[in-house]
Amino acid sequence: MQKKQQNILVICNWQAFVSIAVLVLLWQLLSMSGLVPGFMLPSPVRVMNAFVADFSLLMRHLWRTLFEAMAGLSLAIAASFVLAITMDVNRFLKKSLTPLLLLTQTMPTIAIAPLLILWMGYGVAPKITLVFLVCFFPMTIGLLGAFSRADTDAINLLRSMGASRRQIYQYIKIPQALPAFFSGLKIAGSYSIIGAVIAEWLGGDAGLGVYMIRVRRSYSFDKMFAVILLTSVLSIVLIKVIGMLEKRALPWMDKGTGD
Repeated sequence: MQKKQQNILVICNWQAFVSIAVLVLLWQLLSMSGLVPGFMLPSPVRVMNAFVADFSLLMRHLWRTLFEAMAGLSLAIAASFVLAITMDVNRFLKKSLTPLLLLTQTMPTIAIAPLLILWMGYGVAPKITLVFLVCFFPMTIGLLGAFSRADTDAINLLRSMGASRRQIYQYIKIPQALPAFFSGLKIAGSYSIIGAVIAEWLGGDAGLGVYMIRVRRSYSFDKMFAVILLTSVLSIVLIKVIGMLEKRALPWMDKGTGD
């Protein structure tokens, strides 16, 4: 079974590689055809040349964006566990706070960012706060739903043995909620990069968002495409890292039912 799963993953990887190669080829042919002006749609070759030419500058901006994204994501992880457990314990809080959680996701990110900058200035604080706001929702909702679906028989068994509420969460609810948590964390991981870049668009002195604004004003669209591809690759890498952490935290999820 495990060998079959590995073979399927290899096939999927090859299919993804072929799809990306075809997309890049079509992009190059469209750029060479002249149907779209080169300054509006630079070819992949020009984009790669721009990436190499500005590599050191991009890396300096990248570290700022990564710091903001990871700080906001870390705070969101801690807050999601605290809030989900609190809402699971207290039904009144669960009913009263759930609409507020949904409300935070209905507000456009691009509209919240200027307010945060107005309140907190142009430093890293508003960027980290925006990342936190866009990240904590999927993890909190995932944990909250998983807590409510925990095995009631196992919980009753522990209670009959005199287990405390902390032990019930430690041995039953949190382990059973980890798959849902990691699913939400993958979504939040991609949101963290996007949130940091959007916040940097509206003010700051460093970061990939600041870099994008500067190259856009100079009409250097090849550099604009380069940083867009960099943020996409960064999000994919972050999701892969989270997937690796998930496999280490949940080794039984990868085990097949047979040989």
